[in-house]
Amino acid sequence: MSYIHRSLERKFLKMSSAFKVVMVTGARQVGKSTMLQYLAQDSGRTYVSLDDADIRDLAESDPKLFFQMYQPPILIDEVQKAPALFEQIKILCDKSDERGRFWLTGSQSKKLMKQAGDSLAGRIGILKLFSLSAKELAGRSDDTPEDYTLSSLLLRSQNNPENNIQDVYTRIWEGGMPDMISMDAELRREYWNSYIDTYLMRDAVDDNGIQDTERFRKLLRACAAFTGELINYNDLGSAAGVSGATAKEWVRILQSMGIVFLLEPYFNNELKRMIKTPKLYFCDTGLCAFLSSWTSRDVLMNGAASGHFLENYVVSEMLRNAYYGEKKVNLNFYRDTNQKEIDLIVEMDGQLHPFEIKRAASPDKKVIKTFSLLGKSGKDIGAGGIICMAEKPFPIDEMNSLIPVNLL
Repeated sequence: MSYIHRSLERKFLKMSSAFKVVMVTGARQVGKSTMLQYLAQDSGRTYVSLDDADIRDLAESDPKLFFQMYQPPILIDEVQKAPALFEQIKILCDKSDERGRFWLTGSQSKKLMKQAGDSLAGRIGILKLFSLSAKELAGRSDDTPEDYTLSSLLLRSQNNPENNIQDVYTRIWEGGMPDMISMDAELRREYWNSYIDTYLMRDAVDDNGIQDTERFRKLLRACAAFTGELINYNDLGSAAGVSGATAKEWVRILQSMGIVFLLEPYFNNELKRMIKTPKLYFCDTGLCAFLSSWTSRDVLMNGAASGHFLENYVVSEMLRNAYYGEKKVNLNFYRDTNQKEIDLIVEMDGQLHPFEIKRAASPDKKVIKTFSLLGKSGKDIGAGGIICMAEKPFPIDEMNSLIPVNLL
């Protein structure tokens, strides 16, 4: 299989020219090692993987000798397996002003972030990689939208096929794990079973001290059932047979593993009567679909949860755009105590860009009425609209458009 370019490459190379150490974290199997090995080819950079038990033992027992044998510039894979290396990396950083000497990958965990931050403060840049986005899979890794005006959307649509619900739900059901490209349904099922048993449950035990893996697995499935909804820890706990407090702690662990993320509600002092409960989403919709037992794209597309999955997909694609792009971007949603809601707010360049997410090709344009609620925020309101199954961008009013899902 040929290499698929990643949107994070640009930011990674930029940080490598500014920091002595750059580390890429993320959930298991999202392609961290593949990306860095691709960027390191033909550069003479030493590559070493700590998956090798002998190399790992050397790294832990004698970090100084390790770096005599494997000299910088170096790419160290799975660095979380030998935390003793961080102190030696710090010493070597302080002996040289060379940037980008150390490229590291590590499976996302709270422990790894603390170890790296404590030892290498001021010397390290840390980036996160997600599973493949739709535009990476389509060969448009450098196409990060930062403008939602109609003119920009029309320009983008010239380089894209028409929006198609079957294509969108294929992406949602399959997810973006690189190893799963071209797998059939049976192999996908086995892949996810193995992924959960081999990686998620093992990391839950080894890195996070969870003993009751059966209930943790039930909580994971409960999270999938509640995707796109306001999080209720008591309901999650009840589904898993644990307390609400335990459910909250386990969700925090799933966040630290890069499996789920919580979208926080928009809040500022000008807006009153706002709720403060976040919404739960999965970083990869393919895993969520597997955990929810949706056995095919068509069953998911026509099922009762299809709207929630589309919302999860849109928010996760926007999360990737926000993270990989050049600008500082905040993602939130709006909900007040009167049940008025805006599915997604993208805050960028001092403006709020509001979006509704609808499965319809011709959604009711009145849903954008809630956008006016942001007028009391004291912020400028930028271009937004309804992200939907429309085939082409179409104006709703001077600020808002129908936005095809495949233009994200």
